[in-house]
Amino acid sequence: MSGRRQDGGQGRRGRSRGRGRGERTVVPRAEFTSYYGRPVLNTPAWKPLNIGGYFFLGGLAGAGSVLAAGARLTGRPGTARALKISSTVSIAGSAAALVHDLGRPSRFGNMLRVIKPTSPMSVGSWLLAGYGPLAGAAAVSDLTGLLPRAGDAATAGAALLGPAVATYTAVLVADTAVPAWHDGHRELPFVFAGSATCAAAGVALLASPAWENAPARHAALFGAALEAGATRAMKRRLGMVAETYEEGKAGRLMKSASVLTAGGALAGAVSGVLGRVLGGAPDGGSAAGRLGGRTAALSRGAAALSGAALLAGSLCTRLGVFHAGRAALADPKYTLVPQRERLRARQEAEAEAEAPPESGAAGRRRGGGVPRS
Repeated sequence: MSGRRQDGGQGRRGRSRGRGRGERTVVPRAEFTSYYGRPVLNTPAWKPLNIGGYFFLGGLAGAGSVLAAGARLTGRPGTARALKISSTVSIAGSAAALVHDLGRPSRFGNMLRVIKPTSPMSVGSWLLAGYGPLAGAAAVSDLTGLLPRAGDAATAGAALLGPAVATYTAVLVADTAVPAWHDGHRELPFVFAGSATCAAAGVALLASPAWENAPARHAALFGAALEAGATRAMKRRLGMVAETYEEGKAGRLMKSASVLTAGGALAGAVSGVLGRVLGGAPDGGSAAGRLGGRTAALSRGAAALSGAALLAGSLCTRLGVFHAGRAALADPKYTLVPQRERLRARQEAEAEAEAPPESGAAGRRRGGGVPRS
């Protein structure tokens, strides 16, 4: 009992010689914990419905203004009016959700006291302050018929600010230290842009006449493809952090968003096919006319179903992104493991950069193939 190690006589020196030869470690996998069981990062005191509604309604408003301007230019007054009204209501609801989460309206006013270009929150506050009156003026002019030129100018101004309004919330959350948001900062704005486009197209399909909604159907297909592609690329970049978008509540919401968005875009395309069939059917009390009436009802129903699915899918996307961030905060491994991997990669790159280049006979001998003289 002299303290001899019970590992076949191989002490520390033996194990050190064997290390690096492919031996399998017997050390159990580390469990990532933090002091007193608290998260590594502080969890924001954001409420899901407030912030999810803020994301969703802001995106709907911004993309709606872009589509409204396009409808105005292409002679689709019903679509333009519906989108202008929805954008005004949505931006008011988005601001209300933000103020409710802040707790006091004066806090929003305080953010307008200065402008800080490097702060997404400051820039976003000024975007809301500038976009809201333009969207409201465009809707009021369209509804009342007053000052049509001023209304067109307001429509154009809202359309110019619309893309930024629809996507700045992605920049806002990506500017935090939350791994599920920050590590996907390149793709997240495109996810929000696609989601916002689908939501605005959904409003157009729900509220506009059937003969005006061809651009809305195309926008739905474009938005669905953009959102799906950007989400897939973001998950590849995130690596293990992508689990937060695939598991738990966030996973269920993102899967629902994928199904609803794809189904809504497909239903919109079907409504377009039915609309073309309707275009060749005669009117009247004949059998062909009655068939045309049934086809019109089917086309309108498919468009309404498409619009509702697109809106629901966009809302699920925003809530899914929000809950993925919370899931990443709840488990320390999503913060610690990527940090260690980045540190290891940086150290290896620095070691390779500092290593002297091999040259001369020694380098040739180490490379092999050259006999000694």
